[in-house]
Amino acid sequence: MADNAANINTNGQGPKKVSSDGVSVEQHSVKDQIEADRYEQANSAAKSGPGIRNRKFRSRGPVF
Repeated sequence: MADNAANINTNGQGPKKVSSDGVSVEQHSVKDQIEADRYEQANSAAKSGPGIRNRKFRSRGPVF
């Protein structure tokens, strides 16, 4: 994940579109790169384990 943040930072400082010798290259917008990084982080967090567990509450004493 940190590697993606470094790539986004580097790409944000460079040009969006470059052409040389009849070949042109265009990268995704910084907004799209950030959204892709967030999507990746959300997927890895979901795969890491259960987030919220539902437990049945048991009272240890009388309920008034």
